[in-house]
Amino acid sequence: MSRLLFRFVEWIQDRIARASLVGDRPIFDNAQFPWLAAVEAQASGIREEMASLLDDRKRMPSFHELSPEVEMITADDQWKTFMFLAYGLRSERNLARCPNTARALAGIPGLRTAFFSILEPGKRIPLHRGPYNGVLRLHLALIVPEPREQCWIEVDGQRYVWQEGRAVVFDDLYPHQVHNDTDGVRVVLFVDFERPCRAPIRWLNRLLLAVAPFTDELRRGKAKHAAWEKDYYALRDGK
Repeated sequence: MSRLLFRFVEWIQDRIARASLVGDRPIFDNAQFPWLAAVEAQASGIREEMASLLDDRKRMPSFHELSPEVEMITADDQWKTFMFLAYGLRSERNLARCPNTARALAGIPGLRTAFFSILEPGKRIPLHRGPYNGVLRLHLALIVPEPREQCWIEVDGQRYVWQEGRAVVFDDLYPHQVHNDTDGVRVVLFVDFERPCRAPIRWLNRLLLAVAPFTDELRRGKAKHAAWEKDYYALRDGK
């Protein structure tokens, strides 16, 4: 199934770019997503929930521990995650701990993935590309350390400096890299959502996204997160 899926992905990439209702570019204009302002309006409440988790981040899984493909770009413990949703995964306990975040996520059309993405001081993620342009990526900046100009993402050569409470939407199929060249922790709400497309490509894209959770890689990631969650909450609850 994984081989068939990858072949289909290769075939549909160009067609998705041509059928995109928001165009095909590295970084998008926020005005193209009418629901985005409501998400930004909830940033303060989301940040409060995230801040309550930060002291416990050493016990959170690193991204590569949940997604083996991430090992190709980073394999240390300097990129932590607190997962809410992913393909075939829904963490009810994490969502329950962060009701403001859960409420904001419910307002994102075509939501596929959501988690707090935590970069430690000095962490750099080298240039890489995502696997698929049928989803777009959103970063809602929650903590941006100073000097802010030294904490950025660059997509296809376009540099974006995060601003607390503001979101950026980009296509991660374009080559991109991240630097946190500061002495502080950087945190964003990391979201993937379905790319708006014209029919019939819209339907094909949804079919592919629906099948993705059945691939071996995503099933393993779901199982790893379930094991982490069980241990994490057993210790937290004193069981």
